[in-house]
Amino acid sequence: MDAYFYIILGVGLLSTIICMVAGILKKAPNDVTILSVAAVELALLVYLVGSIVRVVAGERIAGEAWEFWGYLVTALMLPLAAVYWSILERTRWSNFVLAAVGVTALVMAARMNQIWY
Repeated sequence: MDAYFYIILGVGLLSTIICMVAGILKKAPNDVTILSVAAVELALLVYLVGSIVRVVAGERIAGEAWEFWGYLVTALMLPLAAVYWSILERTRWSNFVLAAVGVTALVMAARMNQIWY
């Protein structure tokens, strides 16, 4: 496991907890929940830039490169889609959609780590 995975682990779990608590408390999506998902997106962007730098520096992906980049691009789209959903549907249920982003990003980061090494 590399530092990128641990960053996404921390940010993703924190975002999931924040959004789950907001959903359980029957709150509509707000700045805190949306910003927590934005932090997941930022962590994924750091992972993207770091991965590009590593590849340019000559490091090789052990698994299939298309699979790694596919996971990364998909992971980057999830927070955007969830925030869009939460803007369209301003109910407590959108917080549960936002909560799923952190856990999903974490699982995808774990898989990307397996593919890399």
